[in-house]
Amino acid sequence: MSTLQISLAIVGGLVLAGVVAYNAWVTRRSAPRTARGLPEADLPHDATGADTVPVGDTEPVMDHVVGDGERIEPVLRDEPVEAVSVREEVRPVPSVAVTLNHVVTTPDKRPGLDALIDVIAPLQLDGEVSGDAVIAALPGTRRVGSKPFAVEGLVQEGGEWEAPRLGQRYKALQVGVQLANRAGALNDIEFSEFVMKAQAFADAIGAMPDFPDMRAEVARARELDAFASGHDAQLGFTLRARRAAWSPGYVSQNAARFGFVAGVLPGRMVLPGSAAGQAPILSLSFDTQAAMAEDPEQSALREINLSLEVTHVPRSEQPFVRLRQAASALAEAMDGVVTDDAGQPLGAETMDQIGADLESLYDALDSHDLSAGSPQARRLFS
Repeated sequence: MSTLQISLAIVGGLVLAGVVAYNAWVTRRSAPRTARGLPEADLPHDATGADTVPVGDTEPVMDHVVGDGERIEPVLRDEPVEAVSVREEVRPVPSVAVTLNHVVTTPDKRPGLDALIDVIAPLQLDGEVSGDAVIAALPGTRRVGSKPFAVEGLVQEGGEWEAPRLGQRYKALQVGVQLANRAGALNDIEFSEFVMKAQAFADAIGAMPDFPDMRAEVARARELDAFASGHDAQLGFTLRARRAAWSPGYVSQNAARFGFVAGVLPGRMVLPGSAAGQAPILSLSFDTQAAMAEDPEQSALREINLSLEVTHVPRSEQPFVRLRQAASALAEAMDGVVTDDAGQPLGAETMDQIGADLESLYDALDSHDLSAGSPQARRLFS
């Protein structure tokens, strides 16, 4: 074999080895990142030693929710504002600790009827009635059209209204239906259905209902619905992978390090509130099919969603600040970028404007006794 042939053989071997190595490198980079071998995050700590979420760049987008649940362009003012896509750095916001020792909690009891958001009809009784009799007479469904229907009793001792309980005795009863929710305002047909359902219940326990004027209540429902439609906001953005995709386990393990816990539905995690019965502060969601796959570690996720139900979370929790922090921390840990639904980043000026609009929204809710996170607000905006 000549020297030329030997040289060509060596060059060919090197080229073949290079192609094999390149293909292996591409395959490795395209495979979804998994939770195995995930390094510990270099997180700051609060005084108790709990991990906290660092501050950084985020680009959320404001969504507006109307009665039928449709999401439209961000609106928190009387005049709509068009979002401007820019690529500026987001200025830091004050650090808020997100501890990892929260647990998901459920409400201690169902929120009671409130004249602010409910039609309430008192029932006249000849004497006391037992909780057993009340429960036995309750209608089969607790809805009137798209609105919740409720019965409450005034306990013999203590003077508090509550949902009927076995073994309790009540000196007064009242029935109610919600004036409005995200399905719209209470209408004439629903009010008539409420009257029939309440009358049937009253007849079963020997009571006499006292119904308010239908026209006045329907008008009040429309007014409340108009206010709710103009102040029902969701804040959300998308975290997209820059290069390698993520497995569901990789996403879950990273999110858990920043305080998120598994939600009820597959592909959903939540950042719990600080008080029992409070709605989650933030939600993180990704493809449900990927979460339910036989081998989730082989599922490839290119994006996840972070969202905040503005009207469901108290202002005292500083949810917008924590949303920005969590998004920035996850983007840094997972090599991702935060974008709007169209894949475009939003700059610091737009972010600051959203924060200012949120403060105006909170003020408007407070002025109508519907503070964000209150039982009344959570019922109205549901």
